[in-house]
Amino acid sequence: MELLTVTNISLTEQGNEVLRNITFSLPAHRKLALAGESGTGKSTLLQIIAGLTQPSTGEVRVQGERVRGPVETLVPGHPGVAYLSQKSDLPHSLRVEQVLRYANKQPAAEAQALFALCRIDHLLTRRTDQLSGGEQQRVALARLLLGAPRLLLLDEPFSNLDRVHKRTLQGIIEELGPHLGITCLLVSHDAADTLPWANEILVLQRGEMVQRGTPAEVYHRPVNEYTAALFGDYNLLRGAARQALGPVPKSRRGPAGGALLVRPESFVLARGAGGVLPGVVRTVRFYGSYYEVEVALAEETVRVRQGRAEVAPGDAVSLTLASGSGWPIN
Repeated sequence: MELLTVTNISLTEQGNEVLRNITFSLPAHRKLALAGESGTGKSTLLQIIAGLTQPSTGEVRVQGERVRGPVETLVPGHPGVAYLSQKSDLPHSLRVEQVLRYANKQPAAEAQALFALCRIDHLLTRRTDQLSGGEQQRVALARLLLGAPRLLLLDEPFSNLDRVHKRTLQGIIEELGPHLGITCLLVSHDAADTLPWANEILVLQRGEMVQRGTPAEVYHRPVNEYTAALFGDYNLLRGAARQALGPVPKSRRGPAGGALLVRPESFVLARGAGGVLPGVVRTVRFYGSYYEVEVALAEETVRVRQGRAEVAPGDAVSLTLASGSGWPIN
């Protein structure tokens, strides 16, 4: 049986349709990410699943039990479901050990193991107003885990954190499944948060689900340009440039007349203009772990990603596609 089942969830607020007929299920011990631009209903959907917002239609079930919204119950929320937002909302000026003691439903040894997992065992005597933002998020997560949830909902948990605290929290969340057997659903606007973490990604556009697939599928084979843009840089080749790169295999053919989407790292760049797609280097930019080369073709300009700077502005070059690359979209 699926741990989470979402069926025909819709929400209309003040005449605006926020969510429309969202249906999906999530087996236990899986990691699902919700992706989409701001305002597409990601956080609202998470709050409906948590029982914090009442949908207009549809239902949510966790292990077969229907989640009741705030209109139906005095205390919002659902047993076994924990919701962590981008704001920790910890009680002010209490010691961390006090905050956790009030929430604890675990034996002492298991609670201490959770504190170690969340990297907060050295913070127990500190007051909550003495913690950094990243430390507050880890304490808030530990407080939720003390309730032994089966489903953990993570609503932009990294958005207010610096790089160091973000990496720490990411590492903790990565360990939750193997250590505690928790099923996780993550909302994030950053592809770097979702692509390496999720088993599957669900894409929302204007309140509708437009694609669901593995990280590799939504990255390399997006259903439209909107989805492509969510997960990184891309080039759209049309006309002569597309034709020069040759036919697309039948298994990857899209709509007739559509553009060919190519990620910058999928180009193979060679010196000299005698290749399949000739061009001239316009700029070379250094981004730390890679170089971005801007190449002017006959009708358009594309971006190419390389590990080393092997060309300079003004050089004649030619482009081909790496094997299996390129995806047709409208």
